[in-house]
Amino acid sequence: MTMHADQVDVTSEIVTALIQEQFPQWSGRAIRPLSSTGTVHAIFRIGDGLSARFPLRPADADEVLAVLEREARASAELAQVSRFPVPEPVALGKPGAGYPMPWSVQTWLPGTIALDADPSGSDAFAEDLAAFIAAMRDAGTRGRVFDGDNRGGVLTHHDDWMAKCFQESEELLDVPRLRQLWGHFRELPRTSADVMSHGDLIPGNVLVAGDRLGGVLDTGGYGPADPALDLVGAWHLPQPGPRDVLRRTLACDDLEWERGKAWAFEQAMGLVWYYVETNRSMSGMGRRTLDRILESME
Repeated sequence: MTMHADQVDVTSEIVTALIQEQFPQWSGRAIRPLSSTGTVHAIFRIGDGLSARFPLRPADADEVLAVLEREARASAELAQVSRFPVPEPVALGKPGAGYPMPWSVQTWLPGTIALDADPSGSDAFAEDLAAFIAAMRDAGTRGRVFDGDNRGGVLTHHDDWMAKCFQESEELLDVPRLRQLWGHFRELPRTSADVMSHGDLIPGNVLVAGDRLGGVLDTGGYGPADPALDLVGAWHLPQPGPRDVLRRTLACDDLEWERGKAWAFEQAMGLVWYYVETNRSMSGMGRRTLDRILESME
């Protein structure tokens, strides 16, 4: 079952043909599809050092190219900031071989994602995650502000989406309780200027090495946003003890901490129902995050 009703099919044969046509210098390398909990791209390894990412949902080719170029710039910028490994852009591919959109190539990072190597009980991992967030915050926005797309701006702008989530979750979750919680979250005021942010610190985007942070994936969303946005990672990843370590390391005040919880809540609510049949790992992660948030409110 595909994750999206309009999902574009991407096969190893298509990827092999695209490589042969557009990047013949890599044509002798093994092409391997990756099993992934990701919801936006199909990912294929090219040999040992590269990965190719193919947007899954159809869109205008020029618009996709603009997005991929923006993501490449963001990823390159983050690579200059982070002391933890992140993928770096290598090339952009064109439509062809039956695939209708541009696609991207970046460096491959070894490691195990946090969904498969649970670091939730590690204080050291929480300290590393805080250091990653702090480095982005310290980088400075150079006058840039949140672009208004997705999470990271005004909580109340997500009211319509949350209404849909509550409607779709009637048979899955304790919706009356969750509606009440959103009523609290949406009123939390914004008091701080934008900082640079990863934007999606979920377990599938975080690599673990032992009990430490081994690297961070999906860096194309790096940009200015609410300082609380990257605190979603505090609810998706660590258990209560390490979560407190992360908060102390970042010196979060009560309001910022609550707003981080609000963004994690908004994200988790969408994951549970949308992927309940098509991506059980993502749906289950959403449930777990909601449980952690509810427990923190007791």
